Amino acid sequence: MRSRAGRTTLIIVGMVALLVGVVFAGQGANLIPGSSMTGDRTWLYIGLGLAIVGIILLVLGIRRGGANRRDL
Repeated sequence: MRSRAGRTTLIIVGMVALLVGVVFAGQGANLIPGSSMTGDRTWLYIGLGLAIVGIILLVLGIRRGGANRRDL
């Protein structure tokens, strides 16, 4: 994914995954009330995993952008 669209996609998907992961983890840790996920540790672990995937995607998207600046 060396194209600008590919980098942008990685960054957007990474941000969404990170945000959803944080919300899931918050609900699983009983920090965000109001859903059936609240207080269920399963969602805490799913949220943490999703947040880590989001961070990895963000880093990949940002790093790919830095490598291509030389080509311009």
